[in-house]
Amino acid sequence: MGTDADVIVVGAGLAGLVATAELADAGRTVLLLDQEPEQSLGGQAFWSLGGLFFVDSPEQRRMRIKDSLELAMQDWMGTAGFDRAEDHWPRAWAEAYVQFAAGEKRRWLAAQGMKWIPVVGWAERGGYGAIGHGNSVPRFHLTWGTGPGVVAPFERRVREHVGTGRVRLCFRHRVDELVVTNGAASGVAGTLLAPDDCERGERSNRDEVGEFSYAAQAVIVTSGGIGGNLELVRRNWPTDRVGPMPDDDNVVVGVPDHVDGRMQLITEDAGANMVNRDRMWHYVEGVRNWDPIWTKHGIRILPGPSSLWLDAEGRRLPVPLFPGFDTLGTLEHILSTGHQHSWFILTRKIIEKEFALSGSEQNPDITGQDLRQFLRSRLAKGAPGPVQAFMDKGADFVVADDLDTLVAGMNGLTPVPLLDLARVRAEVEARDREIANPYTKDLQVTAIRGARTYLGDKLVRVASPHRLLDPDAGPLVGVKLNILTRKTLGGLETDLDARCLRPGGEPFPGLYAAGEVAGFGGGGMHGYRALEGTFLGGCIYSGRVAGRAAAAATA
Repeated sequence: MGTDADVIVVGAGLAGLVATAELADAGRTVLLLDQEPEQSLGGQAFWSLGGLFFVDSPEQRRMRIKDSLELAMQDWMGTAGFDRAEDHWPRAWAEAYVQFAAGEKRRWLAAQGMKWIPVVGWAERGGYGAIGHGNSVPRFHLTWGTGPGVVAPFERRVREHVGTGRVRLCFRHRVDELVVTNGAASGVAGTLLAPDDCERGERSNRDEVGEFSYAAQAVIVTSGGIGGNLELVRRNWPTDRVGPMPDDDNVVVGVPDHVDGRMQLITEDAGANMVNRDRMWHYVEGVRNWDPIWTKHGIRILPGPSSLWLDAEGRRLPVPLFPGFDTLGTLEHILSTGHQHSWFILTRKIIEKEFALSGSEQNPDITGQDLRQFLRSRLAKGAPGPVQAFMDKGADFVVADDLDTLVAGMNGLTPVPLLDLARVRAEVEARDREIANPYTKDLQVTAIRGARTYLGDKLVRVASPHRLLDPDAGPLVGVKLNILTRKTLGGLETDLDARCLRPGGEPFPGLYAAGEVAGFGGGGMHGYRALEGTFLGGCIYSGRVAGRAAAAATA
């Protein structure tokens, strides 16, 4: 039977672009299919902040950070918590990925023109023992150009091959079926959707105008996760581990509508094995976007460590659930309170230095690679423009000159007032008393002081310790924090060549998977938790592996 290309790649996000570029570089012909219009090329990665996980990088060394493969592997394994029989391949992928991050990853990406902000960020700080969850040192390298800057080199490579005829881009092609012949993946079939001139990220139409069927020697599935499909998120939600999923009205969504999980289910129905579907990565610092692009559009606050974190009734979260320390642990605690949101209380001084917003569109200076605008927005007095816009227009923000007015405003954001002013005042004043000395029993204050011993935090990320009720630091700010859906940590089980496996463990001939649909490798290389900066890198690495393996298999 004739073929339409050597390989079909389903999904034109970051992993799909990387796989396609590698295939075409190796001389293979590729059909790259996506249900969305061309303006959404790059998928979810385009909207990201562009953070990448490197180990012992030049940026780290310039910031006096001592990192190593051994330390990074210790952190990864302590964070992942692999404990299941089906964690064989996820663990193998984790080991391979950390070695990649400590080896050629940065050199390979830099050779393609990528650059990074000099100050390395410190995400998921942990707060437990040395072999527990968290990054022992800063490893979050922010790409100059944010998500678009990560996508750009691979899009450029793919478009060069489009020019030579080696790659064909097929947008508005919704795959409905994996074609299997004699037990091997041999193509795809599906529906042609009507053209749509919607803006990137907006919900596109699902008007059916035709059908298609393509044949190839191999198929690579790179269709992304499930975060935009709340029904599927709810179906897979780990209630036994973290508590019940919040009501849809109390959830915000961190990905466009097209991140729907359809292709994951189609691939499973064709005979591929899915593992760890209950492992997910949802954030606890979500705020409603005042200028939404997709349905229930939420933005994640990337907080420094200084904000006072209270539950829905005004009780301080327990140690070590400080801002930026343990996302999953905080999610479990919030849902155990019987409520579905929490609060930050902070000051103008804190928000000016410590609040960043995740997403390329929330960081126009870095996304646009405008050094002058970057220096002006980051070093000038006042909150960065996008943060100030949320303070002025965001539905989850309250600004007030005194605590009484602040708490009254915060109570006005919930259907029933839950915050008791006396309790909140007691928490705030108790915390403020611990600021007077350079030492304290308050472990959050200790963590703040400790963070500032790292040069990067002291320069641009962590405000000097001060009383929340210090009028010179005001006004006060209260932020209602929602649960934000984002990442799928489990997925299609793959071996180290990115070949999909059947339920019995044998390879599914001709079928590969990469990116979020495969749990970023193996069906979940992150385990239960992530160290951050690892999702884009997981798409890049698994896409590279899949593209090179499929190229070798179709030679």
